[in-house]
Amino acid sequence: MRDGGTGSAPDGVPAVTLPGVVDRHVHLGLVDRALLADGPVTEVHDLGWDPPEVAAWAADPPSGVRVRYAGPFHTAPGGYPTGRPWAPDAAVRHVATPREAAAAVADVVAAGGFAVKVALHAGMALLPDDVLRALVDGAHAGGLLVLVHAEGDGQAQRAIDAGADTLVHVPWTEALPDAVIARAAHMTWISTFAIHDGPGRPIGLERALDNARRFVAAGGRLVYGTDMGNGPTPVGVNEREIELLGRLLEGEALRRAVLGPPSAPALEAPLPLPETATDLITWLRASRRLPHSPK
Repeated sequence: MRDGGTGSAPDGVPAVTLPGVVDRHVHLGLVDRALLADGPVTEVHDLGWDPPEVAAWAADPPSGVRVRYAGPFHTAPGGYPTGRPWAPDAAVRHVATPREAAAAVADVVAAGGFAVKVALHAGMALLPDDVLRALVDGAHAGGLLVLVHAEGDGQAQRAIDAGADTLVHVPWTEALPDAVIARAAHMTWISTFAIHDGPGRPIGLERALDNARRFVAAGGRLVYGTDMGNGPTPVGVNEREIELLGRLLEGEALRRAVLGPPSAPALEAPLPLPETATDLITWLRASRRLPHSPK
């Protein structure tokens, strides 16, 4: 049974069956991928790596895990994440003109990517508006989503107004005006709250939570993603990320944000249907994969 179905555990305790966890923002090149095998996370979306390398991981993933990928970061020459020690040269695609944008999108299609990842990072070189628009239009024409890393004043608004589909982080560097959030209501935002958690970073976390709260109220779709590989993030379920999402969502909305569709590989636990973040964490700790789930 799927998506809230009930069965029976061996000891007779009623069991609930739900889809596995989908982490919509990971960097598999920065973690021990094998640790994901046969756990509660059944799908991950790699959002920035060397295309042939990540395609090979998708073809031979950890047991029981589906890997989808966006290919490289598309950025201006010298833009983020150029020069970062964690980013291989092949994980960064420099785009200087609309013509280069069209070629870059074609390469993502050819490589089997599901989306075009775009970087707009203030303080480093930025894509001009015409190149940003060419990436968005080209991706949509090719049937791909546009996922944007937007950091710094005005960059989230640029992504929203250019027609991007997803912000890969809930904006945390500025409080977005309500009018901008209203224009973003058709979008998906990926949570990644926990990367801002910890000593010395409460302002960014509180900004992100406030932006997300108003985004959800405006009708936007908020989903679970951890930026796995960014610092000491756990490989698997990030319970702190679920706790922070639980400040904004509960019940079916929380389950939709964290878990996959009904068609996803299934988990089962001898516990009631989880309604809160605490419930969901407890449920996931107790869950097991059903025998018919893909391995």
